[in-house]
Amino acid sequence: MNMSIDKNTLKQAFKNVATAKTMTELYEENFKVVSKYVHATSRGHEVIQNAVGMQLLPQDYVFPYYRDDSILLSIGMTPYDLMLQVLAKKDDPFSGGRTYYSHPSLKDADKPKIPHQSSATGMQAIPATGVAMGMWYREDQNLGYDSKTSELPITVCSLGDASVTEGEIAEAFQMAALKQLPILYLVQDNGWDISANEAETRAQNAYEYAAGFHGLEAVTIDGTDFEESYSTIQKVIKTMREERRPFLVHAKVPLLNHHTSGVRMEFYRDDLDEAKTRDPYPKLQKLLLDNGFIEKDLTAIETEVKSEVEEAYQKALKAEDPKPEDLFTHDFAPTPITEEKGERSPQGGDKVVMVDCALFAVEELMRKHPECLMYGQDVGGRLGGVFREAATLAQKFGDNRVFNTPIQEAFIIGSTVGMSATGLKPIVEVQFADYIWPGLNQLFTEVSRSNYLSNGKWPVSMILRVPIGAYGSGGPYHSSSVESVVTNIRGLKIAYPSNGADLKGLMKAAYYDPNPVVIFEHKGLYWSKVKGTKGATSLMPDEDYVLPFGKANVLQEIWKQEEKETISIITYGMGVHWAMNASAELGLQDSIEVVDLRTLHPLDEDTIMASVRKCGKCLVVTEEPSDNTFARALSGKIQEKCFQYLDAPVMTIGSENMPAIPLNSVLEETFIPSTEKVKVKIEELLDY
Repeated sequence: MNMSIDKNTLKQAFKNVATAKTMTELYEENFKVVSKYVHATSRGHEVIQNAVGMQLLPQDYVFPYYRDDSILLSIGMTPYDLMLQVLAKKDDPFSGGRTYYSHPSLKDADKPKIPHQSSATGMQAIPATGVAMGMWYREDQNLGYDSKTSELPITVCSLGDASVTEGEIAEAFQMAALKQLPILYLVQDNGWDISANEAETRAQNAYEYAAGFHGLEAVTIDGTDFEESYSTIQKVIKTMREERRPFLVHAKVPLLNHHTSGVRMEFYRDDLDEAKTRDPYPKLQKLLLDNGFIEKDLTAIETEVKSEVEEAYQKALKAEDPKPEDLFTHDFAPTPITEEKGERSPQGGDKVVMVDCALFAVEELMRKHPECLMYGQDVGGRLGGVFREAATLAQKFGDNRVFNTPIQEAFIIGSTVGMSATGLKPIVEVQFADYIWPGLNQLFTEVSRSNYLSNGKWPVSMILRVPIGAYGSGGPYHSSSVESVVTNIRGLKIAYPSNGADLKGLMKAAYYDPNPVVIFEHKGLYWSKVKGTKGATSLMPDEDYVLPFGKANVLQEIWKQEEKETISIITYGMGVHWAMNASAELGLQDSIEVVDLRTLHPLDEDTIMASVRKCGKCLVVTEEPSDNTFARALSGKIQEKCFQYLDAPVMTIGSENMPAIPLNSVLEETFIPSTEKVKVKIEELLDY
């Protein structure tokens, strides 16, 4: 026997494996009850999962996937803990009954940390690699760890082999190899996707695939052999703790139970007899019998386990379900920024363009907080962002605090989940709003839902900067508005400022907010080069200035006037400038109130509705093509809440409802709203 595996380790491994097997059997016996909610089990995978989980320390991070109940047992979770989740009970320790079996999120002091992850196969690789990147950053910047031991932490990302064909896996492997991050990708290969097998769907296995990522060392093992699995993982983890570099362990295993409770193996499997010949359970029994245990010892463990599992099941059945009011907790973590504070317009201050307000906000934050860093495409030292929105930051703070990423929107966005979990505050950037689409998967499945589905344990504290909007013949791939798609993702806070002071105050509020924040920054307002956007410049607010989310700004406030027609214009971003310019050119400043939303979520409904009720007429101005949008939904809500106060239908003006913004300047001008078009709409509404 390998001398690094002692008798106690073997005994514990057998108990864990026997527990997982017994739970699978109990779930099958009680199929109708247990399968109210879908579940998968580790049957066939138990040995490799234990070989990993048993060697992790409390300072480590692990991202088990939905077949990994054996990892959870091996780090100290009980059958009762897991059964509370399989039955979606209120006291499910991971999600409070919100998410599926073996979808863990854990922050116990005595166990490895498990940030929330979704069901989307392979999506966990990017957040997990973000954790490893957080470790790399903490060590590079000498930020240290809270751990009471000197052993450096590692990250483990568990994956099924079928998920390795996902494109986002390549982004994770690329960054792990490029930055030499301390992450172990554990790939459990059972030869199947759901009903598609490896011959149909994979040109190579994960071990072979990893060879293309230089600096990612890979090994392949028999994941049913405890001795080989344990000693290989032991060696890999020791190397990672000392040398801080990534590994991939490809473990071949059989799947001895259903894909999930909803997709039964007998529907499609033709290899079940062969798979049973590789069952890890009798192999582990034999290993114990060869190393000083006798049959009676094993039977005693099995009897103990059976009784514990049955007792846990009966207790879990009686456990309380969540109450209806439990639905409404943990959509957001509480923020400390609830009031506007600091000096917005310091006396004797300089008037600056909007892009400089953002730049100074980030610089001040980075000076004050070593855990603050910024990354994205082209934000590093050579360029400082394609709009110079990160200019000089890399020179001031170093190439490991402000750095370029590969062209990987999914990684840029999704890695913030892991960075945040290690106590960092990443500010990241997607170069143009048009480029956000490859990152939406991570924004939706991982970033936005983490706090809610972890029952408040893992809010994602990050800022995503998104240059947006049309100006100067940007053409179809550099001009789009995407706020309606992003506002449809619950769990995000969203800012869309119209001027520099607001951008700086909101950037500071976003930093101190424990939730994920998207800031849309209009490219046409950055430098106030577009005619009529001088209003985007402002005095540079002082360092302490913060502007809370959910507080709209009423511009040119008017009083209620019965004797004449008045209009409330509700808008944001570039729309604010079209509205203000239109009212000025029409000489109607005392008849038109403009409400600048500043944030799209949370939305300041009180200010909006009060303005509309006072004015009696309402125009919503957006830059997006107007159909099926945030602006149309807002118009509908205003109509619903203010109907009895209205003297006309709520009207909306936006861009033309065409598939893309053309490059030609005449066509671009025809496509998007303008001061002139808003003037026409104001007159139409006044005359109604």
